[in-house]
Amino acid sequence: MTPSGTRKPHHRPGGGFRNPWPNAAPAGLRGLLKWRFVDRLIHPIPRNGMPVGRPPVPSAFVSPRAPADTLVLTWIGHATFLIQIGGLNLITDPMFGSRASPLPFAGPRRHVPPAIDLDALPPLDGVLLSHNHYDHLDDHSVRRLAARHPAAAWFAPLGVAAFLARRGARQVRELDWWEETRLGSLALACTPAQHFSARSMQDRDETLWCGWSVAAAARQLFFAGDTGHHPEFAAIGERFGPFHAALLPIGAYEPRWFMRPVHMNPEDAVQAYRELHQSRPPIGGRPAVMVGMHWGTFRLTDEPLDEPPARARAAWEAAGLHPERLWLLGHGESRTL
Repeated sequence: MTPSGTRKPHHRPGGGFRNPWPNAAPAGLRGLLKWRFVDRLIHPIPRNGMPVGRPPVPSAFVSPRAPADTLVLTWIGHATFLIQIGGLNLITDPMFGSRASPLPFAGPRRHVPPAIDLDALPPLDGVLLSHNHYDHLDDHSVRRLAARHPAAAWFAPLGVAAFLARRGARQVRELDWWEETRLGSLALACTPAQHFSARSMQDRDETLWCGWSVAAAARQLFFAGDTGHHPEFAAIGERFGPFHAALLPIGAYEPRWFMRPVHMNPEDAVQAYRELHQSRPPIGGRPAVMVGMHWGTFRLTDEPLDEPPARARAAWEAAGLHPERLWLLGHGESRTL
């Protein structure tokens, strides 16, 4: 409930959550069946010559921690980043498993292994989670991280804490959209996203989905989580920006009629980047970098694995944005601000 006693629009009557904007509801089971068993009969995915991700490149993160005035981003794969900011180490949506599935023998498999072995990570101070889908919240990864980094604080949207606690996470904080908290010198904020949640057929939308703003004294970052394009990017930028870097998903978008509510395509991501920064002047006169994620690791949808970065570059150029401000990292690549 809001302070006035009215229900928050993204809280579903009777419990659970929803996207509160027009045309934001996912297609549901009927749409899924149409995509899988009708569309793919008409437009089958090519099986020969299917592109796969490139092997990881050597990482250059700072161990044990980067200087407080430095932001170091290392892409481990999909939506998993090692973020070194404000002298602390964070990891987003830790997914080190070989399949994004509850089954070890079925479901989307990795085309590129995790660029950093879980046991090779530097000491973690925090873990940021966007939602509970299998490609973002992996059971075995959570258990291993909780055991190896017992002092790390876990930050999750509403409803996810019980899952984490059962797997050994000791310090878990749940937040709703627009709520804020702190981790040492960092200010963290839970931000709206347009998506859904489920780990089975029985728990659809019982837990929330979100993005995160992370602010240190010298550097500020936005992690969008898993999301379709929604109306709140400008408000996020106005409230928590300006950002030095925006991590935005650019993959898993075809067929568009089915994926549009829940996954941005590269053109949507560039538009979201512009909205995040439309009301706040760039820091030091230099616009934020956009970092593409959620591509090239798992084949979740129908576009080729290597299409998203090419389309992102084209959309970036068409928008007249400076080419050096678009970062499309290789798996394992580290870059420093």
